[in-house]
Amino acid sequence: MNAGLTLKETAKLNNEQTGAPRHDRSTTPPANAADVRASAVQTIGDRRVRIDSPLPLQEWTPSEETVVEASGSWPRLELDRVWRFRELMYELAWRDVQVRYKQTILGAAWAVIQPTLMMIVFTFFVGKFAKFSTGGMPGPVFFYSGFLPWTLYSTGLSRSGNSVVGSVNLITKIYFPRLIVPFAAMGPPIIDFLVAIGVLGLLMAWYGIVPSAQILLAPVAVAVLVAAALAGGLFLAALNVSYRDFRYVIPFLVQLWMFATPAIFMDVTQLTTAAKGAETVAAADANGKATASPETENAETAAAPAKPSRTTKWLMAVNPLNGIIAFFRAATLGTPLPWMNFGIATAMVTTALAASLFYYRRVEDTFADVI
Repeated sequence: MNAGLTLKETAKLNNEQTGAPRHDRSTTPPANAADVRASAVQTIGDRRVRIDSPLPLQEWTPSEETVVEASGSWPRLELDRVWRFRELMYELAWRDVQVRYKQTILGAAWAVIQPTLMMIVFTFFVGKFAKFSTGGMPGPVFFYSGFLPWTLYSTGLSRSGNSVVGSVNLITKIYFPRLIVPFAAMGPPIIDFLVAIGVLGLLMAWYGIVPSAQILLAPVAVAVLVAAALAGGLFLAALNVSYRDFRYVIPFLVQLWMFATPAIFMDVTQLTTAAKGAETVAAADANGKATASPETENAETAAAPAKPSRTTKWLMAVNPLNGIIAFFRAATLGTPLPWMNFGIATAMVTTALAASLFYYRRVEDTFADVI
């Protein structure tokens, strides 16, 4: 009946019909506070409008109360507010997924192309010349199971690191928890990972690799990997707002970090064995207990894996991705799990994520002014 009227006209019409007094908030309030009527929401027809309530002002209590408290020296994470805005986070993530594959010929196939091409390159070219150890696993399965989690990490790090700068219009116009932006940026990489993992299943079936019960631990490795991407992405996103040079540093950093993660393309568990074997051979030669012809020595040298350098050992120690990717591969393919390396990596990622969250929350209030 009142579908053609505005909210104010509908409320005015309802007041005239019911005879309820109306208080205009734009004018000076009356001197008698008892004549002031509280505002309430009622349904008129198919619309919800705000009309005057017959209750006096002193009998009306607001449904919500806003408390302003001074913050301490350490910022509060306020993850509960992120949870209340979770629908906005889902919408932003879904928007990024739609934009990512909009007007593309291959569509979701792009999620499979990158790890597949890297697997082909390392299987037929780099792996042949470098002779990377695959731990007895077929090369395609081994390399793909390494580049699959690495693609999730690298894409998530890049997208979350550039997420705040890429959401200028949204951040400068409305308020919402700023943590939602890098969190939502992790949505498309996770979707791509779920699509690309199907190729790993096909490769395992082709080579007759049957997963064991420990494949149930693979989601744990994926969760730690997502946390590692968020830890670096939050830190880079905060820096990217003040220093736009990081927009160009992030791709270079991701490319460099791949070569600093040998667990992607080699079996890092064989490095210790190789080092012990090299030390045994060197000790035997020094004591004169082993003698062989030059041809035999050359053949053994070519067949034996190279001894890891100090740089390789240092990179493996400070890079938590080695333990995470090795744990994911072992859980998926059914090989022995590197529990110690994964435990150390999880502790490092947890510390880095906490530090990044506090730093991001400390500087996020200046985003709208600086960006």
